[in-house]
Amino acid sequence: MTDTNSIGLHEGSASQLAEKLNHLLANYQIFYMNVRGYHWNVKGSDFFELHAKFEEFYTDLLTKVDEVAERILTLSHKPVHAYSDYATLSHIQEDKDVHDGKACVNGIIKGYQTLIELQRDVLSLASDADDEGTASLASDYIREQEKTIWMLNAYLGK
Repeated sequence: MTDTNSIGLHEGSASQLAEKLNHLLANYQIFYMNVRGYHWNVKGSDFFELHAKFEEFYTDLLTKVDEVAERILTLSHKPVHAYSDYATLSHIQEDKDVHDGKACVNGIIKGYQTLIELQRDVLSLASDADDEGTASLASDYIREQEKTIWMLNAYLGK
């Protein structure tokens, strides 16, 4: 009897990774809803610019939600899929009734910072488990989101 899953990873490591990825998935889902809300509700002189940018962000986040869930399935585990689970597992909280462009941008920066922190944990665990697929996914997300934070800070004049 073997203790590896269908892609050759130790089942204990795959289980730990799936748990971390489910936490990441919950944060992505709440963050996605926040950014979608910013897109719908932003007001002010930067409306057109921010409305379009927020759509770009939430579209990318939705793609990542799917990729994280599919990675959990690839590890032979189940992704959480109920909003109540997302609300319980997420470090990112719902951001309601935000209309000011700068407040929206700051909410996005905070969200990405949380995701990066979680993804660094996933990356470390994946590296220890010799899970190149999960490590690559986390590494790509981190690189992209660090650049996005830099750009958003530049937008805010920081």
